[in-house]
Amino acid sequence: MSTFKAPKGTYDLLPPDSAKFLAVREAIAAPLRNSGYGYIETPGFENVELFARGVGESTDIVTKEMYVFETKGGDRLALRPETTAPVLRAVLEANLHKAGNLPVKVWYSGSQYRYERPQKGRYRHFSQVGAEAIGTEDPALDAELIILADQSYRALGLSDFRILLNSLGDQECRPVYRDALQDFLRGLDLDEETLRRAEINPLRVLDDKRPDVQKQLTGAPLLRDYLCDACKAYHEEVRELITAAGVVFEDDPKLVRGLDYYTRTTFEFVHDGLGSQSAVGGGGRYDGLSEMIGGPSLPSVGWALGIDRTVLALEAEGIELDIPSATSVFAVPLGEEARRILFAKVTELRKNGVAADFSYGGKGLKAAMKAANRSGARYALVLGERDLAEGVVQLKDMESGEQAAIGVNEIVAELESRLGRRIFG
Repeated sequence: MSTFKAPKGTYDLLPPDSAKFLAVREAIAAPLRNSGYGYIETPGFENVELFARGVGESTDIVTKEMYVFETKGGDRLALRPETTAPVLRAVLEANLHKAGNLPVKVWYSGSQYRYERPQKGRYRHFSQVGAEAIGTEDPALDAELIILADQSYRALGLSDFRILLNSLGDQECRPVYRDALQDFLRGLDLDEETLRRAEINPLRVLDDKRPDVQKQLTGAPLLRDYLCDACKAYHEEVRELITAAGVVFEDDPKLVRGLDYYTRTTFEFVHDGLGSQSAVGGGGRYDGLSEMIGGPSLPSVGWALGIDRTVLALEAEGIELDIPSATSVFAVPLGEEARRILFAKVTELRKNGVAADFSYGGKGLKAAMKAANRSGARYALVLGERDLAEGVVQLKDMESGEQAAIGVNEIVAELESRLGRRIFG
């Protein structure tokens, strides 16, 4: 009988590697929780129109990469290819923006789905941690988010990443630039699809990764030369604030993001150790997205960092995260009576906050001690017939190999004391 396999371009996250992913997620989330961001979770699928309007009908994400399906009730839904539009939809639907406390600051963690050509670092199902600050136009907010992302990467020990920064202007100055760019692009030798894209959203052509297109883009007009005074001043303040915070960045006048909703501040985190898929995350300001999806004017800014990409970046730099063992105590009963007593003690240890596991399946001493070793536990509790008669349990320190007999009723207090000393002392 053949066994099923995970769909092409996806992966299963399994222990022990999954502990690394959880640690990365926690490292990215911690500075956000510390800065007034509350957790938000949205469905894994949404109305197709939400992405067509919000992300942009000319984007690769909408035209080529979305998983679209029709429900039995006739609704057209899509697995979410990104989470900013769903988060904004949820905030609008729940009227959080009317609660009087703007910006609405939220963070999320979850999977996105895009039908892409699978390769290292680019999957059809991938996990991100993201943050959105909704309803306020303030350079300090843009700076805050860039600083928090930088902080989380530094906390993980990463140092070989770069932050690329640009401004995409606003509804005042971008149309002038758009016209100039379209004039330039019409004079190039581009294929039909790229020319069509240039008519709908010429900025997307700048993001084209094909070498023959990039070569022709030399000498293309730069957005920074077209920024209005308000956008220039805004961008300069973002630059000053992140510089004052000690965050190093590079100005990249050609940086555009793959989503249509960005305005003004846009940025990308790249890691040169990842080869062609060097982006580990990015984001920017999206002041017009709320109106695009039928809401009021809510200037907003946000980012998303890829957990799988961040793990690859850690591996590229040879960084091993210090992940504490999932188990502190492993119980090894030898015989039925010992099994009953130790199982009760393990349950009690767990209630007291001690991570404990148990030798299931009636293994012999040798096999059970191997399991204790594999669990990474600091201590093993071994209870045999002779110990039962004496009312003691053998407590073995798995690091030093030392062993001591402890009264059955003293086990919990003794382990709490030893583990407490190790954790806090």
